[in-house]
Amino acid sequence: MKLLNQYLKEKYGCKVYKLSISAKVTCPNRDGTLGTRGCIFCSEGGSGDFAEDATKPIKQQIEDAKKKVSAKIKGKALYIAYFQSFTNTYADIDYLREIYYQAIEPEEIVALSIGTRPDCLGDEVIRLLSEINKIKPVWVELGLQTIHEESAKYIRRGYELCVYDDAVRRLRKDNIDVITHVILGLPGETQEDMAETVKYVVASGVQGIKLQLLHVLKGTDLAKDYEENKFETMSLDEYIELLQKLIPLIPDNVIIHRLTGDGPKKSLIAPLWSGNKKVVLNRINKEVIYSCHFVPRIYQPSHLESISSKGLVDT
Repeated sequence: MKLLNQYLKEKYGCKVYKLSISAKVTCPNRDGTLGTRGCIFCSEGGSGDFAEDATKPIKQQIEDAKKKVSAKIKGKALYIAYFQSFTNTYADIDYLREIYYQAIEPEEIVALSIGTRPDCLGDEVIRLLSEINKIKPVWVELGLQTIHEESAKYIRRGYELCVYDDAVRRLRKDNIDVITHVILGLPGETQEDMAETVKYVVASGVQGIKLQLLHVLKGTDLAKDYEENKFETMSLDEYIELLQKLIPLIPDNVIIHRLTGDGPKKSLIAPLWSGNKKVVLNRINKEVIYSCHFVPRIYQPSHLESISSKGLVDT
């Protein structure tokens, strides 16, 4: 098993911080193309609640994000520009070209990470990503969440599994790294269901995986179902037990980018334990990383945290 901070430190020889910036885009699940309310769990901020102010120029967003972690930095530090909120390939190609190139321009930015949907990767977009990938590494982060059709319909994902498969194939054809997002704890899914999703993802040809704890945020349709007692969220004990079962399924050639997550405390409804970051990380360290006899002293969250997603732990 290899965690992201280990991989980056080996590659660049220093700490690497992820700067979450905004592209000022929307999503086909919000603009009426597929729907207007987004995925059932998605917040008003398009799952980028800690991202920088979208009204500011990209260069200013990067500088603002760097300032937030300046006190943590001792010695040399490098950065990844991360377009996190909404669907960051869902815009005019000329606009995308402009903001992507602005994001990679600073010398200290070593890679570009782009959060998007598999159904928003047209040929023009992939050509642009391939072009930039020849200058600096490009990662495309795909919000798959689950391979199970019933769950996908419930969360209003809006595309079939074959669309994900095709997107991975086309991105990899151009040597673009893919990181897949998986939500753990979706209503109705068993541990075996979640294990099947993880197995599928790591076999799909991706280079990274993010394991995201399901959390319920105010203002989402998921919150309504939770308040109507239609499902329960996992306890911390249950989540630790689940990670202990899932981590061994992930081979060394697939980098683990995240092991948990929460939401902004002001809007987090459940599980409330996820907001206690220190406790959660200590338990993951002790009961998942070290106890499973993986390489010691790798998981040190201070080595890499998503700057604008304080609770969304990028390992």
